[in-house]
Amino acid sequence: MDSTSNITTETIRKDLRYLELLSQSFPTQAAASTEIINLEAILNLPKGTEHFLADVHGEHEAFNHVLKNASGSVLRKINELFGNSMLEQEKAEFATLIYYPHEKLEQLHKKLGKDMNDWYRVTLNRLVQLCRKAGEKYTRSKVRKSLPKDYSYILEELLHEKGEASSKSAYIASIFDTIVSIGKADEFIIALCETIQRLVIDRLHLVGDVFDRGPGAQFILETIAHYHNVDIQWGNHDILWMGAAAGNEACMACVIRIALRYANLDTIEAGYGINMLPLARFAMDTYAGDPCSEFQPKLGDADVTYDDKSVYLISQMHKAISIIQFKLEAQLIAAHPEYHMECRNLLHRINFEKGTVDLTGAAANGTSGEYPMLDMNFPTVDPKDPYKLTDGERTVVAKLMESFKRSDKLREHIEVMYRLGSMYLVCNGNLLFHASMPLDADGNLKEVTLGRSKYKGKALYDKVDSIIRSAYFAPRGSVERRRATDFMWYLWCGADSPVFDKSAMTTFERYFIKDSATHKEEKGHYYNFRKNAETVDLILADFGLSGADCHVINGHVPIKAVKGEKPVMADGKLLVIDGGFSRAYQPSTGIAGYTLIFNSQGLHLVQHEPFTSKKQAIENLDDIRSVTVLTEATSHRILVADTDVGKELRMQVDNLQKLLAAYKMGLIKEKFNKRNK
Repeated sequence: MDSTSNITTETIRKDLRYLELLSQSFPTQAAASTEIINLEAILNLPKGTEHFLADVHGEHEAFNHVLKNASGSVLRKINELFGNSMLEQEKAEFATLIYYPHEKLEQLHKKLGKDMNDWYRVTLNRLVQLCRKAGEKYTRSKVRKSLPKDYSYILEELLHEKGEASSKSAYIASIFDTIVSIGKADEFIIALCETIQRLVIDRLHLVGDVFDRGPGAQFILETIAHYHNVDIQWGNHDILWMGAAAGNEACMACVIRIALRYANLDTIEAGYGINMLPLARFAMDTYAGDPCSEFQPKLGDADVTYDDKSVYLISQMHKAISIIQFKLEAQLIAAHPEYHMECRNLLHRINFEKGTVDLTGAAANGTSGEYPMLDMNFPTVDPKDPYKLTDGERTVVAKLMESFKRSDKLREHIEVMYRLGSMYLVCNGNLLFHASMPLDADGNLKEVTLGRSKYKGKALYDKVDSIIRSAYFAPRGSVERRRATDFMWYLWCGADSPVFDKSAMTTFERYFIKDSATHKEEKGHYYNFRKNAETVDLILADFGLSGADCHVINGHVPIKAVKGEKPVMADGKLLVIDGGFSRAYQPSTGIAGYTLIFNSQGLHLVQHEPFTSKKQAIENLDDIRSVTVLTEATSHRILVADTDVGKELRMQVDNLQKLLAAYKMGLIKEKFNKRNK
């Protein structure tokens, strides 16, 4: 039956202006019909594979490896395709070649020498087979677009000729022989390996916290900037860096403090060219002779080995920027009483004669009373005006901020965060946000006051997203931009922030008070109710999602597998994929993170062991050891038609059918030319 027969003249006249515009792209019935056939075919293909990562925290080598091996998907395809025809050692070698083709080829040249030609022919054949399998769920057009331009024609020939007939087999063999004889085998192998990596994963989701702790956030962002299909849901550490880049001094001080705390200056200095000399000089002069014991960096997480003098200088700088941070934060809190964060100002509560601090009425977690201070050397703190910056501190802040503003690479990467990022994403039945959904004590969506209005759920996330963009893109010097920039700091540590959602950030207490009871940060109600399926359904419904196949996907709070914690909650409706990607967390989590694969068969939650290094992966075939901890199969194979993209394609088909009907009825005239006659 003609699918356009039920389309009425009234329907076409209603959309006539749009259909006339559409006719410019499809000027004839034949052109519109061809596109309908093409789109209908795409709708019946299996959905592409989505890859979810969270809380990578600058661990660029582990990040890149998981990206290359697609959380084990590449090795699974090798096993599916080659089964028992390859030894396990051969499979490991083959997989490592796909992950690191440049480095592996260099190694093999040294090992095999003149015997490379035989290896080339076998390997090229295997790579073509694997590339064909990786692209089997895509159209030829999409696969073609994934191929490197220099070799797209010949690679397309190889991928779509299976060589089953003897003539075709000879044809393919001759192509391989020619590739080897003209010295282009390495280039073809690299092109095939990179194409396989691209085809195995259709879309990457980064559920927050690219920055801090690890040494290579800049490398991760460089990879993301050139990745074929990626989105980011901002985490609290990302927003902290975005706030610093937008000009918030408190955010900037905190960024530097965290870098010094973890002895990780690579991103600050080498990555973004931030000049730390003004802070170093100030710290050496101001804290000369001060042991700065409570500010010793966490060297266990550092990639660089420091001598004693360097460790001491980092400790001095760490203390100096911490005191500056407390002062800058107090100034923000004073300027914004609506933040209700006065209790976080603690410098004026220090009793300089007794060497104590009084937390009565100021503790964020119910603790109160007077506590001994671990450190009482505060040469820049005036007890009569403790939150006033000294002239030296003001100079340091100004020079550091100037350095942040002048960093072209930082500006480029922050703009990547804005271009690809958002507070949340609804995609194919899944709701992605980094941390929390503010809830009240009864488990209902909590109303949060922003400006003169109250927001909750999706409306709250939309408003926060808008403010974050204003902090960077509103006119410079405007009140809107200043308020938004200040709010970036609140998002980092404010009680009602969706990316923090704790009673307070107890940074001061962790540095200066021994009693760990004062360090505790009370989590918001979300962390109690997220195990409840009804609560998760409530959240999903507010974002327009419902049904058994819908999920909330979070990061932010590491799952401590070593203590028996589970990443799957609320009867499988909520998945937490932060299990310690950052090495700083691995001693407490016992693992090195979770990643999630969502393909046409369903969900696969993968648990990873710690990654050694890129060097070890290449030399010793030391792939990340991973195990699937959850497989949630769908009732049927998910097609493109079942996805969000499928809904858009279906709308395009519907509109093309209206256009086809309009041509048939003569309401729009076909536009013939020499090309389409």
